[in-house]
Amino acid sequence: MNEVILDCDLMRHPNSGLYYYCLNLGNHLQANLTDGNQIKVRHYVPRSVAGAFQNNHHNIVERRLHKYYRPFLNQCRVWHAPFQSGRILPDKRKYPNTKVVLTIHDLNPLHEGKPLKEQKKSLAHTQALIDKSDAIVCISEFAKSDVMKHCDVGNKPVYVIHNGTHKVLESSVPMGSFRPSRPFMFGMGYVNRKKNYHVLLSLVKDAEMDLVVAGRLDEGDYVESIRREALAMGIDDRVHLPGLISEAEKGWYLRNCSAFVHPSLAEGFGLPVVEAMQFGKPLFLSNRTSLPEIGGDLAFYFNSFEKENMRKTFHEGMQRFQRENMSGALINRSKIFDWQKNTKKYIEVYQTLL
Repeated sequence: MNEVILDCDLMRHPNSGLYYYCLNLGNHLQANLTDGNQIKVRHYVPRSVAGAFQNNHHNIVERRLHKYYRPFLNQCRVWHAPFQSGRILPDKRKYPNTKVVLTIHDLNPLHEGKPLKEQKKSLAHTQALIDKSDAIVCISEFAKSDVMKHCDVGNKPVYVIHNGTHKVLESSVPMGSFRPSRPFMFGMGYVNRKKNYHVLLSLVKDAEMDLVVAGRLDEGDYVESIRREALAMGIDDRVHLPGLISEAEKGWYLRNCSAFVHPSLAEGFGLPVVEAMQFGKPLFLSNRTSLPEIGGDLAFYFNSFEKENMRKTFHEGMQRFQRENMSGALINRSKIFDWQKNTKKYIEVYQTLL
């Protein structure tokens, strides 16, 4: 039996996209494997998430001694490194028969307005991981085009496998959670400059809606600037940043919002967009990086963040959504991003290296 190890180190950050990427990929790999695959998948996990998977007896729990001694690599035929800013543990000199699959989610530092020194440092780290890899997976066509433009992949195969999304379950909001009394727009993701949420404030005022943006308050000065601007505009009682929320709360917000908003400057994929798609909600996205690929012709795009342009895009988009009854088409599109189907593509990549 050929052993594949999925490195789940980044699951130490709960409620993150990478946490759910590893969790869903790991669970669906186990569900999709058959005797005919001749593959056994194990998860290399931090102790804090040792019980997270549906089948935890395949886990290898990280220990301090693994810095010096890694016996679990002796039988490993394929090591899957799931993130371009992460790590690759197998040393080719010690484990020459272990192949490496690297998943690249994005080269976002190149699109976020970061200082050139920071861009070069990030790109150099990704290139170092590419150099140690035998096959590369990108999570969108946009991410692949970025990699081919800015990195040297040599003759290594580069595949595109979209992420899937887990089913967001509907639930009542637990006591103590914020529940808007007015119609509201909903966004979710780390609250930082890259996500660009501050441009939505003019829409809040114009549309006479509330805005709820859930997710880790990632940059304190940016969060405070949003609050100050909302106060100056007289809409501070309608702009809500609850921080991290539960899956149950997420389900409630997605079911009850009037529209989903995601004006991000840089995305390798855009998982929150697909989660909102499951609920058939109007999607208002930036036209940057991978988002047009994910939303397709069923989303509405901010071609600029100038106030009047955003107002027009939102107003016309809401009218078209109602007129054409687009909810069902969005729900159907969400089924494209299916872990059950896309995990089989990862298994095919592993098999090319065995």
